[in-house]
Amino acid sequence: MRVTVLGAGVVGVTSAWYLAADGHEVTVIERQPAPAQETSFANGGQISVSHAEPWANPQAPLKALKWMGREDAPLLWRLRADPAQWAWGLRFLRECTAARARANVGAIVRLGLASRAALQTLRQELALEYDHLERGILHFYTDPGEFEHALPQAALMREFGCERVAKTAAECLAIEPALADSRVPVVGGTYTAGDESGDARRFTEALARHAVARGVRIRYGETVAELQRAGGRLTGVRMASGEVLGADLSVLALGSYSPLLLSPLGLRLPVYPAKGYSATLTLPEGVAAPSVSLTDDGHKIVISRLGQRLRVAGTAEFNGYDTSLNSARCEALLRRTREIFPALAGVSEVEYWAGLRPATPGNVPLIADMTTAGLRGLWLNTGHGTLGWTMACGSARLLADLVAGRDPGLDAAPYRF
Repeated sequence: MRVTVLGAGVVGVTSAWYLAADGHEVTVIERQPAPAQETSFANGGQISVSHAEPWANPQAPLKALKWMGREDAPLLWRLRADPAQWAWGLRFLRECTAARARANVGAIVRLGLASRAALQTLRQELALEYDHLERGILHFYTDPGEFEHALPQAALMREFGCERVAKTAAECLAIEPALADSRVPVVGGTYTAGDESGDARRFTEALARHAVARGVRIRYGETVAELQRAGGRLTGVRMASGEVLGADLSVLALGSYSPLLLSPLGLRLPVYPAKGYSATLTLPEGVAAPSVSLTDDGHKIVISRLGQRLRVAGTAEFNGYDTSLNSARCEALLRRTREIFPALAGVSEVEYWAGLRPATPGNVPLIADMTTAGLRGLWLNTGHGTLGWTMACGSARLLADLVAGRDPGLDAAPYRF
């Protein structure tokens, strides 16, 4: 088939790769001049199946209220006169029950495990290099209450196959000795040995090169203006230039911007942008910095070593499509990093970034045929929230299996529209 993939972030490029592997003639459309220039550009760098607890959980509403108005809050909801924001927020509240949170954890873990395995296979087959480390991910806690909350969550994830195990404070320091200098003592943690870290942008760039070598065509610097429909079928994708691209099948992988193309067709996609921030520190030789990927759950921050760089990322700000940098939130990332790792206080070469994560209310992505929604010929691969890098390969392979009519070995029902 002729397939058009909209978007060349990590989700779009992996989708193109697996679809091309099935023999389809694939064209990717990307408005930026290169792949992975938006949400995939400077994210937290984790392949983190262990990060499966959704934002929507029974504790979330109270925390969100407590953090309301705090510029450095881990999760900041900026109220706007935006019907999409309010509709998303109401759906988010419905996902905060214990039963829904449990179901969402299961869906996230199952897809995450499949994706991690697919990434490992792809890395070996193509000899991909992207500053990856296979040293696991350590969730550490400096607040006893946060640690106690994490233990049943880790047990739940183990039920679904994620090997996230509890560790004492001493065991945490043995896994990552750099934590020993923290100004706030580590009280415990959980460790997932199979999780990984790496640079999502470098991975996407490398895979895009392999995809082009396989025959995928990537059209950079071109913007999609609208999806065209006749009856119940997608008939074409109209570009800003006026050109209309026809295809047998199109894949919507535009992250937070996916709903904007569907809205004019009367389809309301439950995806809303959650702005995340990152700080990338260039490390001087010999500085004491972590080499194991870390998650500071209490502050919603992740830390990954990428060669001689340290990527610190996190927080969620619901403020529409604004991508400007907020100095208070940037400073909060750096302040917490220096509190945990005082040796980094003298590091002055820091690059800040903000990007929009495409969040669904329950943090479960949408990987689905839109025929049942009255738009045959269009598939979704979007809504991965903070876990696009974690789930990209598994989502793309699931998509390709479903398109081909193969058994994906994974229940696709949780990811339907």
